[in-house]
This record gives sequence, C-alpha cells and structure tokens, in this order.
Amino acid sequence: MREGRFDQPAADLARRFSASVEFDRRLARYDIIGSRAHATALAAAKIISADERDKIDNGLREIQNEIDSGKFQWDAALEDVHMNIEAALTKKIGEAGAKLHTARSRNDQVALDLRLYVKDHIGEITTRLKQLQRAFLGVANQHVDLVMPGYTHLQRAQPVYFAHYLLGQVEAFARDVDRLRDCLKRTDVLPLGSGALAGSTIPLDRQLLARELGFASVSENSLDAVSDRDFAAEFLFDLALIGMHLSRLSEDFILWSTSEFGFVEFSDAFSTGSSLMPQKKNPDMAELTRGKTGRLYGNLMSILTTLKGLPSTYNRDLQEDKEALFDSVDTVELALDVWSAMLPEIKINRERMESAARDPLLLATDVAEYLVRKGVAFREAHALVGRLVRRAAELNVSLDNVSPLQMQEISPHFDVDLAQVFNVRRSLEKRIAVGSPSPQNVAARLEHWRKILL
Repeated sequence: MREGRFDQPAADLARRFSASVEFDRRLARYDIIGSRAHATALAAAKIISADERDKIDNGLREIQNEIDSGKFQWDAALEDVHMNIEAALTKKIGEAGAKLHTARSRNDQVALDLRLYVKDHIGEITTRLKQLQRAFLGVANQHVDLVMPGYTHLQRAQPVYFAHYLLGQVEAFARDVDRLRDCLKRTDVLPLGSGALAGSTIPLDRQLLARELGFASVSENSLDAVSDRDFAAEFLFDLALIGMHLSRLSEDFILWSTSEFGFVEFSDAFSTGSSLMPQKKNPDMAELTRGKTGRLYGNLMSILTTLKGLPSTYNRDLQEDKEALFDSVDTVELALDVWSAMLPEIKINRERMESAARDPLLLATDVAEYLVRKGVAFREAHALVGRLVRRAAELNVSLDNVSPLQMQEISPHFDVDLAQVFNVRRSLEKRIAVGSPSPQNVAARLEHWRKILL
C-alpha cells in the first residue's frame, strides 16, 4: 500500500499501533466470501477474464483451507486481514491476485465483512435464545402446578405459579429474538461497490453482488455506506439487553439458592466451592453471567463513543469497532449456552416454594377485593385491610386467624365468608384476565410456546 507514495517505511511503533490482524483475522471467512463475489462481479464487468476469476476463486478456497487448518501465516506487517489474504493470494496465483482489488477499497470491504459477520451471528444468537426458551418450557412443564410467592421490592407480594415466572422469561427472550430480527433488516444492506467513499469509474453490478452474497438490498449512498456502523451499535445494544435479561434471571436464582430462600439448588456441575470454607456451594456461573453484563454495556458505550465525534465517511477510528463487537458476541453466546445447559439441572424445592406461598399475607389484596365486591371503594378497602394486617401483627397471629369479632371491629363488611378468600389455588383460579397467572392462562401460554418452539 505504501509503494509509490512514501519514501520510507512506516515506523515499527506506528505499524504495531495500527495493526489489527491479531483480532480482525476472525473476519477472514467473510473477507474471502466477499472477495469471491467481487471477483465474479469483476468478470461480469469484463475487468478480469473468466480464467482469472477461476484462479482467484480457487486460490481463495485454498487460503480458506489453510486458515481452517491453522497453516496460514499471518503477518502483522500487513496490518489487517484484508491485506494478508490479498498478499497470500497474489503470491499464490500471480497477477490475477493483484487485480482483485480493482473498484474496491478496504473501506467498503471491511463494511461488508462486518455486515456478513453480524448477519451470521444474529442467526447464531437467535438459535441460542430459542434453545434457552425451550429449556424454560421444559422446566415449566415439570412444575406446571407449583405455586410460589411473587415478589416486588424483594418482599412477598402475591402468589403465582412457578411456570408463570418461567413463561415470563420466555416472553423477555422472545423480545430479544424480535429485536435481532429487526436489526437484521438494517444489517442486510450491501455496502460493497461504494469504494473508498465515492464508488468507482468502473461500475460493478451491485445487484449481482447482492445476490451472490445474500443481501436483501444495496446501499444508496456511498458516503454513508463506508461509515455506517449503526447496525453494529444496534446489534451491541441488542446483546446488552440480552445480557440484562440474563443478569436479572441470574439474580433471581442466586437469591433463591440461598439458605434464606431455599427454593432452588444449582447442580454440582455448575457450582463451585470455596478455597477456605469446605461447606460452600456457590452459584458462580450465575454470578459470572450477572458480572459479564457490565462488559456488554461497556462494549456498547465504546462503539457509541467512537462514533459520536467522527466526520463523515471512513475514518481509522472505525477500526476500534471490532474488538467490542467480537467480545460481546463471544460473551452472549457462551452465557446463553451455559444457562441452556444449567437450567434443566437446577433442583426445584417444591415444598419450600409451596410453604412460602401459603403465607396468608400474599392474599391481602384478595381481601381488599373481597370488600370491593361488597361495595366498598378500593381506597377505603385498602386502608381497612392495612388495619387488619396491623391488628394481626399486634395479636401475633396470621392474617387468616384474626377472629370474626376482631375483624368486624375494623369493618362490618368483614364476615365469616372471608375464610374462603384464604385459599391460594382458588385465588389463582380467579386471575383469568389475559396475562394473569390462572391455571387456564398458564396452560394456554405453555401450549402457545410449545407450538412455536418445539
């Protein structure tokens, strides 16, 4: 690249500072796919012969095999994955290799490689999300009748089915799938043919390139195409949100695995011990998932910060988009694999959950709604039940053991039929509004997701 324009070679320090081949080599497969399509377009434009195109294609296939087998020799002096492959191709097939870069810049070349990479990993991560959703369905099917306390502010709130909780996770990860599909629409745009920033006087058939590379459309502005990293930032946001969902899931199970809750126990295969305390069994895989979410957030902020001050078209700062992107992809894919394998092995302590769900205070809202059905305004009913809860605490009895006489001192609307309210399963049977945890709703939603995922 320096021949002709520069009198002296780049300083060794400058080469080391600017080299990206140590991390962007993982784009090699996409770079080769793009180069093979580019050669096809060059042949269609009569810039190279059919024989030269075949030499290029065969040479690139050989290079891919060398990379796959670990035999390819990467040279940091050539800066990046693109120049390494081009140099190896030219060495292998001669002049035809030197013609490959006609009507192409590394600017549109790397933009293409990144889009191919993101498209590929949108598919990979979507597959993993569905695998995790199937794991949730499997556990929900095993415990479809299990009742547990639902929590707000980490305080017991109202009873729910454990399967309803698990289906809530399925819904959250379904939104992640939808976001990735939506991101794919903006990623699925071909930048190749935009050149450095203004295309080329050698017009290539970009529709042909799009068909060869499987893109839904081509970019309409060459200036925008070489600098657009919106799709990468959007993808990193999607990954950060997946991390957030995994982190909240992890937090729930970490809390539930404590002695204070005792709702679940992680399997030995996904737990660690203490270097000092022999009794410990730590939920480190869930804790690491929670911790790695911070990295996902940092990677998102990294690319947004890199992009925010750049002038139009390509700037070398954009080299800094890759490490954050690669790290987030690796982190999310591994975390999803871990949770998909770990979740089915978690032991569920049914008795502990059911016992906690029998707390009469979980039905305090049901008591307020009992009063509403007797004509009491909800705000007044709320206050009356608050007094009833306080009276039970003063008497040191459970809410359902306050005597009828003591209840009627608070409100004459309380009657002996209030005893029927203190039945958790009857309470759940009445929660029939769409989205509520009645047995019928839970069963229907399980069937809905079975049809989609199984």
